[in-house]
Amino acid sequence: MSVRELVVLGTASQVPTRHRNHNGYLLRWDGEGILFDPGEGTQRQMLRAGVAAHDLNRICVTHFHGDHSLGLAGVLQRINLDRVPHPVTAHFPRSGQRFFDRLRYATAYRETVGVTEAPVDADGDLAVTAGYTLQARKLSHPVESYGYRLVEPDGLRMLPDRLAALGVRGPDVGRLQREGVLGDVTLDQVSEVRRGQRFAFVMDTRLCDGVQALAEDCDLLVIESTFLDEDAGLAAEHGHLTAGQAAAVARDAGVRHLVLTHFSQRYPDPEEFERQARDVGYAGELTVAYDLLRVPVPKRR
Repeated sequence: MSVRELVVLGTASQVPTRHRNHNGYLLRWDGEGILFDPGEGTQRQMLRAGVAAHDLNRICVTHFHGDHSLGLAGVLQRINLDRVPHPVTAHFPRSGQRFFDRLRYATAYRETVGVTEAPVDADGDLAVTAGYTLQARKLSHPVESYGYRLVEPDGLRMLPDRLAALGVRGPDVGRLQREGVLGDVTLDQVSEVRRGQRFAFVMDTRLCDGVQALAEDCDLLVIESTFLDEDAGLAAEHGHLTAGQAAAVARDAGVRHLVLTHFSQRYPDPEEFERQARDVGYAGELTVAYDLLRVPVPKRR
């Protein structure tokens, strides 16, 4: 059975706390696993969450601040230690190539897996597979940063009432799906477009066009909310979002499930992030993330 879920490995910004590890997020998408922003301690968090190196097909780094990338060295070495049998691709800002190289070869180890480097230097499609298109959009942060978006191709939903009305049943339904026509009945007559699911991952950034483009019509949006609204000045100065700003983006973009994360250690009460997100009028499903949480991608509309 296919699984689509987010596994939260860490939710702290800048420094880990007693209860929050550095960043780390695994998206399970059917048979693939995409690891986003492996901060320090990600390898241990993977163990605690029941995530293996064999689960990883892609690694997506938004930018090269330590809380988003220091765990890369350990994860890459674990991929090699466990001799992951399938290709692994790493996406990261091209301007940070020197940091990626240092992390990849931070210590001596035996390379057994050919990790493919696919640096990002512009908005657009990064990979197209049968199950999704992976896209990137530039964000606004003191160092170059990109957000990522997964878009599933649209499909078709068969309509039982129309099939019955036109006398199509049993094996003929599959034949019509494969061939597009069955006698006088066409596929368009008995089906409708089933919109593909959409996921976005938005880390350190001020409000900018890239944030809105990534969030548009998402089923699941994972977005930083480092600061509370009363510290909006600090957020802008350091290139971050507040809880209210993140929720307003989700509200305007029609996001179905909003996941807030990347919290500053200055705030002891996570419930305040939820309150401020609701105060701006976001009415969808809302999760204030914590370490080792699992969040299912919402079912198709």
